[in-house]
Amino acid sequence: MPENSTEVTAAGIARLAGVGRAAVSNWRRRHADFPRPVGGTETSPSFALSEIEQWLRDQGKLAEVPLRERVWQQLVGHPAGPVTALVHTGCALLVLRNDPATWREIGGVPDEEMADALALVLDDTLTACFGPAAEAGRAVRAPGRAELLPSVPLLRGAAELATGSGVPETFEFLLGRQLDANPRQYTLTPPGLARLMAALAETGERPARTVLDPAAGTGALLRAVAGPAALHAQENDPGLAALTALRLALHADTGRALTARSGDSLRADAFPRLTADAVLCHPPFNERNWGHDELAYDPRWEYGFPARTESELAWVQHALAHLREGGIAVLLMPPAAASRRSGRRIRADLLRRGALRAVIALPAGAAPPYGIPLHLWVLRRPGGGPPPSPELLLVDTAEPVEPPSAVPGPAVPSGGRDRPDWQVVHGAVLDAWRSFDDGALAAAGGAGGAGGGGAGADGAARAAKGAFAEGRPDIGRTVPVIELLDDDVDLTPARHLPPPAAAGGPAELADVRRRLTETLGLTGTLTPPAVLPSDPAHWSLTTVGELARAGALRLRTGGTGTGTARVLTEHDVLGSAAPSGNLPTDGPPEEPVLVEPGDVVVPVLGGGSVARVVDEATAGAALGRNLHLLRPDPTALDPWFLAGFLRGTANNRRASSYASTATRLDARRLRVPRLPLAEQRRYGDRFRALAEFEDALRLVGRLGGQLVQGMYDGLTDGTVRPERPDRDPPR
Repeated sequence: MPENSTEVTAAGIARLAGVGRAAVSNWRRRHADFPRPVGGTETSPSFALSEIEQWLRDQGKLAEVPLRERVWQQLVGHPAGPVTALVHTGCALLVLRNDPATWREIGGVPDEEMADALALVLDDTLTACFGPAAEAGRAVRAPGRAELLPSVPLLRGAAELATGSGVPETFEFLLGRQLDANPRQYTLTPPGLARLMAALAETGERPARTVLDPAAGTGALLRAVAGPAALHAQENDPGLAALTALRLALHADTGRALTARSGDSLRADAFPRLTADAVLCHPPFNERNWGHDELAYDPRWEYGFPARTESELAWVQHALAHLREGGIAVLLMPPAAASRRSGRRIRADLLRRGALRAVIALPAGAAPPYGIPLHLWVLRRPGGGPPPSPELLLVDTAEPVEPPSAVPGPAVPSGGRDRPDWQVVHGAVLDAWRSFDDGALAAAGGAGGAGGGGAGADGAARAAKGAFAEGRPDIGRTVPVIELLDDDVDLTPARHLPPPAAAGGPAELADVRRRLTETLGLTGTLTPPAVLPSDPAHWSLTTVGELARAGALRLRTGGTGTGTARVLTEHDVLGSAAPSGNLPTDGPPEEPVLVEPGDVVVPVLGGGSVARVVDEATAGAALGRNLHLLRPDPTALDPWFLAGFLRGTANNRRASSYASTATRLDARRLRVPRLPLAEQRRYGDRFRALAEFEDALRLVGRLGGQLVQGMYDGLTDGTVRPERPDRDPPR
């Protein structure tokens, strides 16, 4: 094998051939000419990519390796590791974007000459983007010739991919693959949350021209900033700092200034004299080793010296120290930071001096850790005018934000990774903040005005701030600071807002009860007829794989594509819910798999017997990850017949593998009987009726749960009486 040849694992082979890993294991056992491992371990061997490609072509299992897959395999098999390979790729793409003519000259020479020329060009390119190499902590270091030489085939492939897909999109695709492949190594800020935080920061008195992220991570927060702002990023992990700097540079407008540094922001602040218009930060949570001992007398602790267990409050004060007067900081915080006793004195001082303006509880699943509802803290640097109004905005979107008459979505086992409806959350949070902030600014302006205008301005401000709370008091309200300055200084929004059920009142419970009664009646009519016993059938069976080869159905896998289509997720299939996901708007353009009426969708993971027939309401949605789509030929297969037999418990057990911690379904191994189309339709009608009965039972459970909890809440807060409606209360 040639030195520095790209290696690929069994998972990579499966991705190249479009099969499961079990198929790769079978090929190794059954084919004596299958390439021998060249690296890895006994339990996780790696193979030479060139040998694997040739073997797949010889076997007729691969006509041509897609370019994006080839580039990805070259990246993960790089001898210096995927992070270094991705940094080299980002540097080369930066040259391609900034000077295409120079790249064409470099790309037309042999590998060794290309490495020499690229090393010289990169030094000038990176200096233009990130400043001189001598600057302390510059995030991206120019690689030398010896470092670049093993990367040359990868860089050629990445440039070819960028020619068709776009330079930023190519880097996003490779970076996204790296992040997905190492979920425990990186703490991500989802795009929806990043856009919300950026929008909150951009609602100040003047546009944010200078934005800092002192814990930049993957750069998601700064990427979400609109307008020609100057961006400043610092990240402690050197490899991640380089990737973030390149990501921001590749997406930045030519007129936008970018400064990226590596290093610990608390211990070694790279921007000690920077005064920003806005600070966005997703700090590390629950850090004990944040510098408590060596930073005891640091001037940033204007609101109090944080305890060793209060690293988040150190980040809060670091953000405030970098704001201009009136500037806004938005930080993602763990919910415990709002109530821990060790931080109550700092919280109290933040309130007294008007620095903390809002605490917003997000839905669970907004960001890792996905199982808890995280908080957003919105802060403003005091000074430069009249003091702000002595009130704090509290918003709670931890419960579903929806009209009071709506029924909560189905309870689906999801591991806490249900994605919030960011469009709804954005609207609720920004309406509340803008109403509150406009009122606070009006009050401050009136208080500082001459004559008797202050009282009128104060009244207008209070009216503006109260508008949102009057519409949805269960979601948000303003609380006077004096009410919060008790022994605990607990700023958890849910503890200061009425419960959602109480906000709806008895009228909502009466409507839920009516709907529950109607649905219970419907379940009675949908209950399956009496069971007719019979001897076990001895059908001639066929598999989904055989049906696909015969052309009776098409088998597709979801999870790729970009665009604006809705996405049918595995959680939607498990809960029989409407499509709730969204396709990414960036990345290489790729056609998603759109579902059509009559398609049968089957989840890959979990080992459960679930199959959903797509209806008109779901048609047009994109197929999400971990889902198989079976598109039957209606002249050969009835979709309801197919879906019904796929749900058999024994059928799923035969088609499932248990080699890892998760049960995985191989849809090709599922079996159905060979029956005439007329007989299929007779079974299909019965399966369709069972599906309608199942949906009615699911709705009964949801309505019943809402009614029970609403009654508990109403009885405990006094909005519902324990007496029957037709009986007068005792005198």
